[in-house]
Amino acid sequence: MNIVAVVRSVSALAWFLFFVTLALAFFRLAKGRPARPLVLAAVATFVFAAVLTTVGAGLVFVPPEMRGVVISAVAPKGYREQPLEPGLRWIIPYAEYVKLYPISKQTYTMSSTPAEGDVYGDDSIEARTKDGQLIFMDASVIYSIDPARVVEVHITWQDRYAQDLVRPLARGIIRDAVSQFRVDEVVSTHRFQLRDMIFNEMKKRLAENGLILHDFVLRNITFTEEYARAVEEKQIAEQRAQQAKFLVEQKKYEAEQMRQIAQGEADARIIRAKGEAEARLIQAEAEAQALAKIATVLSTNPELLTYEYIQRLAPGIKVMLVPADNPYLLPLPELSPEAEAGPAPVPNPTPTPAPNP
Repeated sequence: MNIVAVVRSVSALAWFLFFVTLALAFFRLAKGRPARPLVLAAVATFVFAAVLTTVGAGLVFVPPEMRGVVISAVAPKGYREQPLEPGLRWIIPYAEYVKLYPISKQTYTMSSTPAEGDVYGDDSIEARTKDGQLIFMDASVIYSIDPARVVEVHITWQDRYAQDLVRPLARGIIRDAVSQFRVDEVVSTHRFQLRDMIFNEMKKRLAENGLILHDFVLRNITFTEEYARAVEEKQIAEQRAQQAKFLVEQKKYEAEQMRQIAQGEADARIIRAKGEAEARLIQAEAEAQALAKIATVLSTNPELLTYEYIQRLAPGIKVMLVPADNPYLLPLPELSPEAEAGPAPVPNPTPTPAPNP
């Protein structure tokens, strides 16, 4: 409790005592009894109460978050040009009074949600975009009164500055700013640019009227049902297009993967064919070299061919027929056990003519 409230409380009590004392004095006088002491007490109480009331009327306590505008009956302009600063101040009793104004931050909210904004019900801002679309915006304006211009605000707006200045000014500036952007820009790429445009214009206009803008908040942006449905359909179409594009890319990837596999298999077959060809070439070269060596050996030792021929005969052969012009007869003593008894007769390969009938 500040000192002004104490003084006014004591003065109220003094007035109560004065009326009580005055009533007792009249009561004693009505009974024919002496009432001089009560009358003197009543007069003293009256003087004390009057002094306290006058002092209470002249004392004003201004809180730190407030500034006072002194309305004066004795000032030339009807008010003091300088506001009262925080603290205990003195004004002329009964000739002046003080109107207090807050200089702390205040918020004015316009919202579509009932009981959320300063006006009950749907108080959102209706605006049209550059391309003719209707949108609804929720916004909050955070501002304060300039402490040095409290007297000016009082003269111009009194305590109507929120409803008669901040509200219409904000709604008008928002509508003007929205009309410079398309609807897709408002909700996406240019939203922050829109907010800055509104903030700068509102800051200038409020400053012209003695208010300071601290912040502007775009709380929400909504559309008409028709446009919201169109946006939803567009988003669905874009999602389907992206899905189709993804499927095409997937098919391309699968085709490229199959091509890579086929290319790998073809490269493997080519490498394998080259390897086989090189192997055959090496084998042919080796066989040619072997035949050349064999030919060289046979040219110096022709009997080696006969030896190799005999080595490769089947082990069960007992008789061999050779042409008539063969210069040698090949005995085969080692091919069977019967060869130990002696060489087997070699039949004449020349056929015997059959007898005439």
